[in-house]
Amino acid sequence: MSEPLIPFVDLKSQYQALKPQIQQRINAVLEHGQYIMGPEVRELEVRLEAYTGARHCITCASGTEALLISLMALNIGSGDEVITTPFTFAATAEMIVLLGAKPVFVDIEPDTCNIDVALIEAKITSRTRAIMPVSLYGQVSDMDQINAIAARHGNLPVIEDAAQSFGANYKGRKSCNLSTFGCTSFFPSKPLGCYGDGGAVFTNDDALAQACREIRVHGQSKRYVHSRVGLGGRMDTLQCAVVLAKLERFEWEVQKRLEIGNLYNDTLDGLGISRVQQRPDRNSVFAQYTVFLKKRETVQKSLKAAGIPTAVHYPTPLNEQLAYAHLCCPDCTPVAAKTAKCVMSLPMHPDLSASEIIRITSLLAEITV
Repeated sequence: MSEPLIPFVDLKSQYQALKPQIQQRINAVLEHGQYIMGPEVRELEVRLEAYTGARHCITCASGTEALLISLMALNIGSGDEVITTPFTFAATAEMIVLLGAKPVFVDIEPDTCNIDVALIEAKITSRTRAIMPVSLYGQVSDMDQINAIAARHGNLPVIEDAAQSFGANYKGRKSCNLSTFGCTSFFPSKPLGCYGDGGAVFTNDDALAQACREIRVHGQSKRYVHSRVGLGGRMDTLQCAVVLAKLERFEWEVQKRLEIGNLYNDTLDGLGISRVQQRPDRNSVFAQYTVFLKKRETVQKSLKAAGIPTAVHYPTPLNEQLAYAHLCCPDCTPVAAKTAKCVMSLPMHPDLSASEIIRITSLLAEITV
């Protein structure tokens, strides 16, 4: 018989730790009854502006919506190109394609799995309208270098897809406040999550912020005055209330993620197991903890039998997916193609204990010998 299951993401323990705050916040919304654009929406935006240092935070319905709203605010559409990475969740490219633009995929670094900044400039053309790096697994890409490239080519906008990296630092600055736009997700399993879907757009540009606010409410500059095409992209008041409650221990959770990630690093390095690397000028919030394995399926089966869940982020690069392969060269990102065959994520959450990490890594070492 297998030992008790170690949760891949432990939202139950998090809820128990924050139950009074969460219930109080939810009850307050139930009492005032403003379920759409209630006071908690702006309260959360102000708190997140203070946390990131960004001038503007615009909450929205999801991290996917955050990307879409940002692209719409930049008037990106048919015939335009957006440079991004193929090694990410589909939403990154999906929003580009939905607007009639083309994702231009750049290969990744083999050790961090983030976009390879050295390859970006060669992909810029007269049709390039933006660069969209992804802060994968909780670690920010080299944003200073990306911003410098963008500046050399007519001040191209840079959109950080920070769905996995809220709370991470880059050279002393917060993810989501590193470029033209920062877009994050509050999907339940993210470093800062709600109990449904939610997201946010961050920017320091007043005009772009106003555009985002209008777009998320059907393009309205005021009630029934539609200054632009928009969408129904608001974040529910109840979800904002949940995130406000979770902010009570978020700094503690970020610190625990760093401690757990470093313990994983030290243990796996000692065992000779290859893993995603972190750069010294930034910290990761370890949205996922990911290793590189040659016999992934065999290892996954053995760990599952021992009560340890795993996941693969991501098994197929986007430029090899049926929905996007016709837009690009399927074999033009060889590092991403190779990496997709060997990545595997281990349990990662702030309530993971040192003994659980030892159990996970010990079993992993036994299986991979």
